[in-house]
Amino acid sequence: MPNKVLVYSRFPKAQMVRFGQRFELMDAAGKPPHEVLAADELAGIRAMITAGGTPLGGEMMDRMPKLGAIVCYGTGYDGVDLQAAAQRKIAVGHSPGANASSVADIAVTLMLAVTRRLLPADDYVRSGNWSAAKPSPMMRPQPGMLGRRVGVYGMGEIGRKIASRAAAFETEVGYFSRSRHDVPYQYLPSLAALAEWCNILMIAVRAGADTQHVVNAGILQKLGADGYVVNISRGSVIDQQALVTALADSTIAGAGLDVYAKEPHAPDALTAFPNVVLTPHTGGHTLESHAAMQDCVIANLEAFFAGQPLPHAVRGA
Repeated sequence: MPNKVLVYSRFPKAQMVRFGQRFELMDAAGKPPHEVLAADELAGIRAMITAGGTPLGGEMMDRMPKLGAIVCYGTGYDGVDLQAAAQRKIAVGHSPGANASSVADIAVTLMLAVTRRLLPADDYVRSGNWSAAKPSPMMRPQPGMLGRRVGVYGMGEIGRKIASRAAAFETEVGYFSRSRHDVPYQYLPSLAALAEWCNILMIAVRAGADTQHVVNAGILQKLGADGYVVNISRGSVIDQQALVTALADSTIAGAGLDVYAKEPHAPDALTAFPNVVLTPHTGGHTLESHAAMQDCVIANLEAFFAGQPLPHAVRGA
């Protein structure tokens, strides 16, 4: 009999096909498992698959006394209470770097789309205003990428790929992270210094208590009226209300966002701005990324059921 695995978060069925070929899936469809499964079924669960951002605390873990592995589909694991897992000797795994290229691509796409005003330009053509030669202030020439300063906050695998892509556009690249790295980019000593130095702030830092709302009104003020912010990490990193205020009073020039404080809903206040480009947390949503993330999930689960350490374990978990 195949090993049973709880599907804790809500996932599209297509993403679960490969797992269903190897394991017996018990799908809670994003609902609290105890509302979907009987207590004796929960009591026998040894491993689960979850989305990293889905809240998962000790109280829920205690409903599954035999739980030994929490495997996150994707790079993030900010929803998992790592301390609670460690206290219960539950291993936590994820898919490090599996979607880094795809996320870096969407970061650069957002950067170009917002700085070159791609959405207003598209509307200018579709509306007929271009053919009618109607003037539009949104169509005034904007600075190109040549010589711009791109600041990358976070120099993990995604941050490195963003930096290399940005450098290809003949920009200056700088970064701030918790530690220096052996990379050919200027290191800034703080997030505040990075924001003051750059024209475009690319957020690629891991979400956590230490980065909650770290991009606040003060950081946006330092970014300045010609500055743009692009976020592909987690919505929690930006103080979203401060961002709305900064956009409304032209403290910054614009934003490109793939993640939000509450998902899957982007607040109306953001959707009203023509200088904001919004995508539905689609950074890692490519065929190649999903295949790579699934490979990591399968490897973690198979190792766990074989009594071996997770090959893609969360460090410190």
